[in-house]
Amino acid sequence: MTAATDAGRLRRGRARHGADAGDADGDADDGGDGVTLWAAWQRGAAMLREAGVDNADGETFWLMEAALGCSRAAVFAHPDRRVTAAEWARAASAFRRRAAREPLQYIVGTQPFLGREFLVRRGVFIPRPDTETLVEAVLAATTAAADERGPMVDVGTGSGCVAVSLALARPSARVVATDCSLPALHLAEENARRHGVGDRVRLVNGDGPAALSGCVGAGTVSVMVSNPPYIPSADVDELPPDVRLFEPRDALDGGPDGLAWYDRLLAEGRTWVRPGGLLVMEVGAGQAGAVCRRARACGGAWAVREVRRDAAGVERVVCLERTRA
Repeated sequence: MTAATDAGRLRRGRARHGADAGDADGDADDGGDGVTLWAAWQRGAAMLREAGVDNADGETFWLMEAALGCSRAAVFAHPDRRVTAAEWARAASAFRRRAAREPLQYIVGTQPFLGREFLVRRGVFIPRPDTETLVEAVLAATTAAADERGPMVDVGTGSGCVAVSLALARPSARVVATDCSLPALHLAEENARRHGVGDRVRLVNGDGPAALSGCVGAGTVSVMVSNPPYIPSADVDELPPDVRLFEPRDALDGGPDGLAWYDRLLAEGRTWVRPGGLLVMEVGAGQAGAVCRRARACGGAWAVREVRRDAAGVERVVCLERTRA
């Protein structure tokens, strides 16, 4: 897999939101006195286009909504409304941050995932639309009754979007979410509370499946799910600046071949997942075959149950069943 292979998915986030045309001159450092909403949008869009931001016009609307509380519809409905100096300062700051290639999600503070808004902030990996396929695969492969046989575990939860989504979809399930990053766990806790499952998602600080020691019983987990780092180390520095300069490297770097975390999940997961339980993992483009081969080489501990494609047709999720071997 090359950096270019998954660079597109790593750029995606707010790309689902449409773009609008506009031409402008001006700089965000100019004073805000007398600036109209339309002129503010023009200046911001010009800055982002000059910086090479994809969908600069559309993203400018999202930045204005975050900074000014002013929707796209309001800009079109009231283009001549004057913004105050304080409002312009907030908008200009947001434009400068995005022009410096800080991810849009970090600036606006949220990211949609499976139809819900999740809080995001610097230092924590931003959820991607393709990871929705991971949750969909778990729900398609399990039933509410099966979930009651043991906890569902999200290894490397990050923002908590997967763990929270599973808890919402399966109200009877016990969900445990692990991460080695305390900032990530704090954010996951906020998102769990935000979506009303704060009392049902247990957060555990630790590295990989080993973090479950003392938290759940060996051989009791009904589903272990993970979106691990899977970009080959040599490719991380070739990712777009929005990703490599701002998102945590340890959430991207999957080792020399991008598969180091899968080896860990296959080896350590067999201790925790019960017979008949599932290990469901997101994989990078072109990695599904290698992950399946490694699973089959684990002495019969895992059987390949499904390889699921994402919306773009890429093999994105590998679903394994724990055997009795």
